[in-house]
Amino acid sequence: MNKQLYIMVLMALVLLIPVNGLAEEKEEKDDDAFEVPSHVLNISKENTYPNSTEDQEVVEPSELTKELIDGVDIPIENPDLIKTLNETSINPSPISFGYRGMVYIGRWPLNYKSDETNINWEYQKINSNELNNIGGESDQKMQYNQQEKKEIKGALTNKIANPDDIKKMMLLQAKDKIDLPLAYTTVIGQNTEKENSYNVPVKKHGELKAYAPAVNERGQVTFGEVYFQLKGNKKSIVIQNVTKQGIGAWIPVQDHVSFSFQLQ
Repeated sequence: MNKQLYIMVLMALVLLIPVNGLAEEKEEKDDDAFEVPSHVLNISKENTYPNSTEDQEVVEPSELTKELIDGVDIPIENPDLIKTLNETSINPSPISFGYRGMVYIGRWPLNYKSDETNINWEYQKINSNELNNIGGESDQKMQYNQQEKKEIKGALTNKIANPDDIKKMMLLQAKDKIDLPLAYTTVIGQNTEKENSYNVPVKKHGELKAYAPAVNERGQVTFGEVYFQLKGNKKSIVIQNVTKQGIGAWIPVQDHVSFSFQLQ
């Protein structure tokens, strides 16, 4: 009996080792996916257009709202819905024994669950600098100079109800995963420069391309009809007709530029 137990424990350990190894490898890959490459530079100090940080309002549920949303099985994470619940005041009479009623609050996106988050470091081309040294007698240096003001806009990838609410929830989850300044709009000002230089040898033509990076966030939104349920002097939330819809979004990275240098 002891021998059989020993064999079972040994087999369990053998099966667990590769699983743990894969988990660690996946975690390392996820971390590497959000590491800023060396060819992507922060231009927040050099940018001639001051971008405003798109800070999301953190709405804390009131004591009553927290009690109400804790009483339902579906997570309610929509900041605008939480704010609405905070501001809603329904007070049944303490002597309303036997009273029952349902108050319709509306159909809302309740929460967003992220399935995948990636960064495209070359989301949108914003600039190109060139230096022709084909007829030159010595090597020359070229640097990045933004020729025109560029506005980079993010957006949802498909149509969906309550897009503003959903964009807020997607941005909050993306910011939790990525330690970079994210916003649905960012601007690179004209004549923005960076000190990094690139060598163009004799008999060569150099081209320096600049790109704005962006995060691609994809996941699923849960919708539901929200009701206040009144039973006597007790209040609760009821959610009906729950549906789910897949959604994606592009969210630009503020004040970062990805460079690609080529010689011909």
